[in-house]
Amino acid sequence: MSRAAHINWTALRPSKRDHKEVWSLAWPMILSNITVPLVGLVDTAVIGHLPDGKHLAAVAIGSMIFSVVYWAFGFLRMGTTGLTAQAVGANDATANRTLLAQSLVMASGIGLCIILLQGPIIELALQWIAAEPLVTEEARQYASIRVYGAPAVLCNFALLGWFLGNQNSKIPLLLLTVTNLLNMILDIIAVYGLGMHADGVALATVLAEYGSLLLGLYLCRRLLRPMGGQLLAASLTRIKHYTALFQVNRYLFIRTLALLFSMAFFTAQGARQGTDILSANAVLLNFILLISNGLDGFAHATEALIGKRTGRQDMAGFYRTVTTAAIWSVITALLFTLFFWVAGGWVIQLLTSIKEVQQQAMIYLPWLIILPLIGVWSFLLDGIFIGTTQVKAMQNTMLLSVFGVFIPLWWLLLPLGNHGLWIAYLSLFLARGISGGWVFWQLSRKQQWSIIRKTAA
Repeated sequence: MSRAAHINWTALRPSKRDHKEVWSLAWPMILSNITVPLVGLVDTAVIGHLPDGKHLAAVAIGSMIFSVVYWAFGFLRMGTTGLTAQAVGANDATANRTLLAQSLVMASGIGLCIILLQGPIIELALQWIAAEPLVTEEARQYASIRVYGAPAVLCNFALLGWFLGNQNSKIPLLLLTVTNLLNMILDIIAVYGLGMHADGVALATVLAEYGSLLLGLYLCRRLLRPMGGQLLAASLTRIKHYTALFQVNRYLFIRTLALLFSMAFFTAQGARQGTDILSANAVLLNFILLISNGLDGFAHATEALIGKRTGRQDMAGFYRTVTTAAIWSVITALLFTLFFWVAGGWVIQLLTSIKEVQQQAMIYLPWLIILPLIGVWSFLLDGIFIGTTQVKAMQNTMLLSVFGVFIPLWWLLLPLGNHGLWIAYLSLFLARGISGGWVFWQLSRKQQWSIIRKTAA
């Protein structure tokens, strides 16, 4: 275990260079992360203006299923970022190349497995959610098409992580912008041009995902040419050479499963309260995705910079980066709260013209207004833990927050209906921030920030 040198906390005020370094990575990631939920926002907006609310509910369920399935493998992005950033800090071009290739191999294999297992995955999810029969059938059609985008989605995760680990946040912005523009155009063509419903939205999304992958591989090839280092065939064909990725990713996998279980549980409980509540919660969940992806811009910048600092064993720079990212994360959270306070109702009307859904969404909007201020710390701490590959702590705090706080509080607040569900969900973010902050303090006090940088190249 690596031990940091003694840190003089009073000497770690961020410099102008620190602010500039964080912002140079953060602003493209903020913009690119905000585009991530735009896929769902565009899908919701296009389908939400059809006269029958069942189409919106079906897309909400189908999108939730693939949020759970795909995001369960979000370690392909997070693990690749942390390890790649540490390789960059150590000037290890061979490890850099190896991590990219191994991540793409893992992503392709997992994507093919999802396609092969689509039957039980989709049916189990639909049975668990237990929506109305007509909604369930259309959600099944959506899912049976959307599943074929799995290899593209997961390979895109790996590419985004690798670009960010190499301190390049502009290419992820380009890739995600292309994905969303293509998805928007194809959505409109499918729904309003071809008269399709949820199936057309799913097809548009799959085509957009593969288009982004092709562009990402092309840009990746351009970055590799001047890099140096070498990629050995054995590093891709022997399991032992994946040790570093497996060691980091197993904890990230469990952590992400717990997070997505909470999202699926939230959606399922909303579905049991009727189609209007389900649809209203689906609209507001897009707000949460917007908040989380916006705040994650600084978390992602923190991952890359802290991983690089850790690879160089520069712990003074490590703490300056944490302070800088914290300052800007709080400012961004305040801006989100102000935006939803002023314009939340307008955004709801933009996403759906169904009056019943609008009315229900407005009732629960206040919970979204305060969420950024509650959740900001959990996002920032995730970035710190990923960059230093302290992912076991990240896993444990998530398990505690979901199963020790969120689920018990939801059960206690059942008499409050959907308000109780929202209170319990916000408590999840609060618990992540408190438990993660305690871990950060303990690791700093005991000087136990460790790294996992070895790749078997």
